[in-house]
Amino acid sequence: MTLEALHPQALRIAGLLRERGETIAVADGATGGLIAASLLTVPGALDFYVGGGVVYSFKARDVLFDLPREAYAGMRSVTEEYAGLQATAIRDRMGADWGIAESGSAGSSKHPMGVTSGRSIAAVATPDTQFTRALSTDSDDRIANMNAFTRNALDLLEDALSQ
Repeated sequence: MTLEALHPQALRIAGLLRERGETIAVADGATGGLIAASLLTVPGALDFYVGGGVVYSFKARDVLFDLPREAYAGMRSVTEEYAGLQATAIRDRMGADWGIAESGSAGSSKHPMGVTSGRSIAAVATPDTQFTRALSTDSDDRIANMNAFTRNALDLLEDALSQ
């Protein structure tokens, strides 16, 4: 999958956010920046895209979200609870109306917390509610998984915005 393939969906998402006059912040995980990159294919993305980052280490998580370690107590990565916390944290930290996060294990290397390759959770947070969607590809193909995880996250976002 290429950014060209994701661009039509990004245009739809941008249109929904612009219609609402709302903004979004992104916390990419195993997607490696592809969620943000997809949204940034839209000309004038500054209208709706506030910012974000790739959360690929504990250091990045601590800096980007600025949450105390206790906020993660008892949580495991690649769970609805963890992805939801990240979506809420990036939304709040960036001062956006919406937050989207993805936590996953893309594969072809051992995940530090033992998560099976091909597993991803996407989460979208608004001030009022939270949406999550799990995906299991049963694959160890890193690039294919990153693409599938990105599509899953964008599908969740588009569905949430359409409600």
